[in-house]
Amino acid sequence: MKLLTFRKNDSFTLGVQTEFGVLDVVQAVKQLSPAFTVPATVHEAINGGAAATDALLNLVNLVLEREDRASLLLSEETMIYGPCVTHPNKIICVGLNYRKHAEETNAPIPQYPILFNKFNNTLTGHGHDIALPRVTKEVDYEAELVIVIGKQAKYVPKEEALDHVYGYCCVNDLSARDLQMRTQQWLLGKSCDDFSPLGPYLVTADEVGNPNNLQISTTVNGKVRQNSNTADMIFHCDEIVSYISQHMTLYPGDIILTGTPEGVVLGDPVDKRVYLKDGDVVTISIEKLGSLTNRMVNE
Repeated sequence: MKLLTFRKNDSFTLGVQTEFGVLDVVQAVKQLSPAFTVPATVHEAINGGAAATDALLNLVNLVLEREDRASLLLSEETMIYGPCVTHPNKIICVGLNYRKHAEETNAPIPQYPILFNKFNNTLTGHGHDIALPRVTKEVDYEAELVIVIGKQAKYVPKEEALDHVYGYCCVNDLSARDLQMRTQQWLLGKSCDDFSPLGPYLVTADEVGNPNNLQISTTVNGKVRQNSNTADMIFHCDEIVSYISQHMTLYPGDIILTGTPEGVVLGDPVDKRVYLKDGDVVTISIEKLGSLTNRMVNE
């Protein structure tokens, strides 16, 4: 199942993508069966586990069987997307987690996952313009697979780690390289406003299968810049979830950005680096998860 959020009446509401359009969950319940109990937000869907997923599937099937279903379905072209996870308690990131990316930046292969964090101010949705901060001239793109936690996880063995995952989505882990490298702490260069466009869909784990066998790419103005596979991760998704859970409790709705493959601007020779500029359109695509597109604009 592909979940998404979209703006309606100054808040983000839950949608489900179908082959015929996007189901407005709240509106469908209001029109068809006000007593029908289904999640009204993406976090209610995540927290509700299997029961919430089943309820959403039943609602989708009910709508798609109706002859007047078109009145309950929206066109994605007319929607204003929100981040597909709107209020994660934690945004945890893994640095240098693709072998070829570490090599292109002349960094040693990590012995343990390199963890840092971002904040909710970085979240935005598919299709939104992203303002390039005035304080940097070196904004870089990073295509990344995101793990969305579905069950509380503490001291989870690797063999059970993926059982605690609700689903996956795309993110562009935008990075101001000059700010990032100013000190030994990367946070400043990673946490500018809207530096984590997330989406367009949150795809449930059952539809994704093995998260470490997915094509992942970035285009800038239609030109391919990154083209890899999540199989190149140094620490795979099960290892990441297990490792983090040894040190902190993961809760439903927490998100983990799992690192980026080779092809970032930082990996180019210094005299050939062309960072993102006003008008650049960046698209992050991951197999089974869709494509996330944003335009960079001057602040």
